[in-house]
Amino acid sequence: MTAKGRRCQSILFARDAGFRFNLPRMKSLRFLAPLALASSLASCAGPAVAPSSSRSSAAPETAQFSQPPRDRPGLGTKWGETRISRVASAAFDRASRQPLALAAINYNNAAGIRAMAGAVAWRRGWPLLRSPAGSLISVGLRDQSGNFLPGLSVGDRWFVVGEEGRRYSIVVRNRSDLRLEIVLSVDGLDVIDGRTASFGKRGYIIDPRRQLVVEGFRQSTDAVAAFRFGPVRESYAHQKYGDTRNVGVIGVAIFNERGTNPWTDREVEKRLKADPFPGPFATPP
Repeated sequence: MTAKGRRCQSILFARDAGFRFNLPRMKSLRFLAPLALASSLASCAGPAVAPSSSRSSAAPETAQFSQPPRDRPGLGTKWGETRISRVASAAFDRASRQPLALAAINYNNAAGIRAMAGAVAWRRGWPLLRSPAGSLISVGLRDQSGNFLPGLSVGDRWFVVGEEGRRYSIVVRNRSDLRLEIVLSVDGLDVIDGRTASFGKRGYIIDPRRQLVVEGFRQSTDAVAAFRFGPVRESYAHQKYGDTRNVGVIGVAIFNERGTNPWTDREVEKRLKADPFPGPFATPP
């Protein structure tokens, strides 16, 4: 027998040494000899596995079996059912290639938001956006019943709590007297063409003091695929591009029309010179 065969046999005998049989010694040996030989041949016929030197250095037992794919925790946005949403083209000449203001909303399930924000007090309503975005628009997420999703503000970040399987929409309100173009992204993807979002993409135009409701990724000029919260592995970003790096954030880029910049030097100067106490008493309008 080869050295390899002897090693296999010695391991088998060492393993079988703990068994005891209630037979006379001679009969026991005659009984065990063919059994050990058969076991040795069967064991050595398969691939040899070198025994580990210690338990601590051995790989976990599950490593030798198939494992399910790993999934990031929390929520992403799925490609939902088709919903009617008609749009038409309109001319809009941007004042600049760069947006006048930016805003973002981070979303996740409740456990994820607690981990991200370290807080548990939720409230419903419009987020408080930093200037100048806060003076131009309000933006929030509404559920399929029309209610604002609960969330909280921590520093300059707005966190919104979603629930798996629920449909939501992005609501943008133009608070200014200007016509604005709004470019929206979900999970790093443009909501109109479904590709990587950038400032170069065209967006939705909102008239002064009007409201825009975006219900999903645009499929055509007549319909969208609804925004629905789901596991990250089922997100549109993962299923379409296999990329989940930007899952969990909604972006808003605001562009003003050429010749309508609200923050001119003159306007800024007037704001800085405003008198907080110009008169002794209030007068009627």
